[in-house]
Amino acid sequence: MKNIAIITGASGGIGRCFAETCCQHGSYDEVWVIARNIEKLESLRSSVGCPLLVISADLGKEESYRYIENLLRKEKPVVKLLVNCAGYGKFDAFEKLSYEENMGMIDLNCRALTALTYIALPYMKEKSEILNVASVAAFQPIPYIGVYGASKAYVLSFSRALGREVGKRGIRVFAVCPFWTKTAFFDRAVDKDKKAVVKKYVAMYEPQYIADYTWKAMKKKNKDYCIPGFKAKAQVLAVKLLPHKLVMSVWQKQQKL
Repeated sequence: MKNIAIITGASGGIGRCFAETCCQHGSYDEVWVIARNIEKLESLRSSVGCPLLVISADLGKEESYRYIENLLRKEKPVVKLLVNCAGYGKFDAFEKLSYEENMGMIDLNCRALTALTYIALPYMKEKSEILNVASVAAFQPIPYIGVYGASKAYVLSFSRALGREVGKRGIRVFAVCPFWTKTAFFDRAVDKDKKAVVKKYVAMYEPQYIADYTWKAMKKKNKDYCIPGFKAKAQVLAVKLLPHKLVMSVWQKQQKL
């Protein structure tokens, strides 16, 4: 019975960094990498230190979950690591975004993550781990990024609650909450044909830093989430202490909204 890692959103950004470094932090017979762009996934073969199974799939669609579920049923591996990194955001007023864009964020950021977790859990054993990518946005309501922020609040809350449940089986659930990170996320989030909603970024981190910080944080067994970076931690502390009504006003003033 082979031990595997499953990583979604592996074609770029933080997900790609997790794929390229996972074999340095765990022992796997095979790494399953999932994203829509098959060419970018194939390019991982030269940088991932384990055998690779490339799965080109759109996790915004139900049939993709079923395909992975059937593959697990056929292979019957031990899922030692599941990294749910697939997700996207759109920056604009809720009413200005299309129905498809708003629902798409919920489908990928919440539904796909939940579905893959549910599908993978029967194949997990003691010392298996689930790593979910949330966001600093999980800690506060954010006008004009409302659906994205709410979806990440779901990810963080779900991860922490699930960790208590499956901890009885010796399974670890951990969430990472990155701040702004230099990835292709912004290519989709920002509509270049419209006036920019986000005009100021307090900090911008490298995806490799986020991955390295997360692997290190996961070694601390008493933690169920981490916030990489001093500025990110400072912002989260501030929004915990201040009334969210004030936090939203400061955000809107900062971005001139």
